Amino acid sequence: MDESRGRWSEPAPAEIGARVRVIRRRRGLSLNVVAGLVGISKSYLSMLESGQRQFERRGLLENIAQALSCSVADLTGQPYLPGDRASAEALATLPPISVALYDTTLDDVADLPARPLHELVAWAGQANEHTAHSRYAAAGRGLGALLTDLHVHAVTANDADRRTAQAALVEACLVACGVARSLGNMDLAVAAAGRAEEVARRLGSPALTGFAAMTSTGALSRLGARNRAQRVAGGVLDDLVDLADPTAPDTATAEATGMLHLSVAQLAAKSGRFDDASAHLAEATALAERTGERNTLWFSFGPANVQAWKLAVAVESGEGPAEAERIETTPGYADDLIAADRRAALHFDLARAYAQAGGARDAAALRHLDTADRIAPQRIRHDPVARELLLTLQHRAHRQSWELRSLGNRLRVRSQIVND
Repeated sequence: MDESRGRWSEPAPAEIGARVRVIRRRRGLSLNVVAGLVGISKSYLSMLESGQRQFERRGLLENIAQALSCSVADLTGQPYLPGDRASAEALATLPPISVALYDTTLDDVADLPARPLHELVAWAGQANEHTAHSRYAAAGRGLGALLTDLHVHAVTANDADRRTAQAALVEACLVACGVARSLGNMDLAVAAAGRAEEVARRLGSPALTGFAAMTSTGALSRLGARNRAQRVAGGVLDDLVDLADPTAPDTATAEATGMLHLSVAQLAAKSGRFDDASAHLAEATALAERTGERNTLWFSFGPANVQAWKLAVAVESGEGPAEAERIETTPGYADDLIAADRRAALHFDLARAYAQAGGARDAAALRHLDTADRIAPQRIRHDPVARELLLTLQHRAHRQSWELRSLGNRLRVRSQIVND
């Protein structure tokens, strides 16, 4: 830190507001026009561009990208340069994944011997577990080779082995999407999720088709392709509604249906369709009450995760504080979330929710943001909304606390406080 000025010497990360201003001007658009397209006031957009307000809702970021006819990544500057060894190792796994997905298809596979199928199936499951706990370097290590070998089995094996390989290939593609999305490479995330959808359809598995569609929906939304995300989720959800039996011995299809309801609820909230969001949350809640806590493919569907998604939807709807208070009055509210990724997501959304209280609950927001980062640092440190949230907390703080200083170092966000 530059002690004479009381500021960190590292450059700030993605200057989202400044990027919005540059792109808006290059497009020849006025503040009035863009604000009208987004549905916010001219003064609010001006404050976003100047850094006086931050992008703490993903829906707002996506809406502005759409209004400017650019991608969300154009505004966030993702993927970010690695700030630590773990990030560098994780990011290094992405190019081989990309090569594998573009060099191999379900109609054109390499004429090479593949490793034994049982080894590949176990590898895919282990990689998925790593992703669920936000260990992206471990999840992505060798994933390109795994994808290539599973494609070979999925195309050339006998019927029984081919179906086994296809199911494992879906899981491996979901891992690839999760790693790429969390590290900020949304194009690769969409490609991986799309391949998972293609394989699941060929396999004819309703559950895997649902999980793949839910994953694709999330990736498309983060990319800014919200209309396509809605079509993907809505189309598959229509097919699964009559197949979802939460009392069946195998509840996977019901779990996938519930996750799609949650995805559509979040999409609806981002688009301001709050009644639709509530309806889909109600459907997911009803399914979760009957399935109980489940964890097929580490999707963590059940009452605890539905509660976490309700909070995320409330934040997008601008009603975060009340929902956060309700959740925190529930004893052990995070105990049933086994995956570190889901626990971190809940604490992160609690932080975003309390930040919506206009400064009255910033101490709680800071506490939950710190907790989220400690649970799943790779997930939080590559999230542009986390960085924007920290900037908000810095702006409103009267002094630079140790917690703010520590988070600023970890997230590589320059302090906005001039004096301690």
